[in-house]
Amino acid sequence: MSLTLTTADWLSLFTHFLSLSLLSVGGAITTAPDMHRYLVTQQGWLSEAQFSASIALAQAAPGPNVLFVALMGWNVGFNAGGGIAAGAGAWSLGLLGVLVAMVGIMLPSTTLTYAAARWGHRNREMRAVRAFKQGMAPIVIALLMATGWVLARGQVGSMRDWPLWLLAFATAAIIWRVRLHMLWLLGAGAAMGWLGWV
Repeated sequence: MSLTLTTADWLSLFTHFLSLSLLSVGGAITTAPDMHRYLVTQQGWLSEAQFSASIALAQAAPGPNVLFVALMGWNVGFNAGGGIAAGAGAWSLGLLGVLVAMVGIMLPSTTLTYAAARWGHRNREMRAVRAFKQGMAPIVIALLMATGWVLARGQVGSMRDWPLWLLAFATAAIIWRVRLHMLWLLGAGAAMGWLGWV
C-alpha cells in the first residue's frame, strides 16, 4: 500500500491520538475500534491486515499493550514512504509514524496522571483524598488477587503443585508484612525457577 501524507495529515493523526488518549480508560486497547474507524475505514491509511497484525503482534510480544499504537504508526509511515521497496525513506517515515502515534497516545494521559498524582500528594491530608485512597485500596487489591487467581488457575492444575501455591502465599505474606522491594521477590522467584525448585 502506498499513499501520500501531507503535514496536515500527520497533524490530524497526532490530534486524533491525542483525543483517544483521554478516552483510553482501561488502556489504549479500549480505543482500538475508533482507531480502526479512523485509520482503515475513514482515511484508508492502513489495510485490514495491517491493523489486525499490529494488534496481534503487540499482544503477543512482551511489554506494554500500548505497543500496538507504535506498530500502527509505523505502518502508516511505512505506507506513506512507499513501502519496503522505497528503502530508507520509508524507514524514516515509519519512525516518524511511531513518534507521532506514541506521543499522541501517551502525552495527555501521562500528563493527566502526573498532575493528578501531584495534586493528590499535595492534598493528601484532605478528607476526600484520604477517603478516595482508602476506598480504592480494597478494590485494587481485589482486582490484583482476581488476576493472580485467574493466572494461577491456568498454570497450576491441582494441589499436587503445592510448592507453587506455597511460594505464592509466602510472597503475598512478605509483601503484606515486610517492606522489601518487589524486585527482590521477582529475582528470588526467577532464581527458584531457574534452579528447578518450583
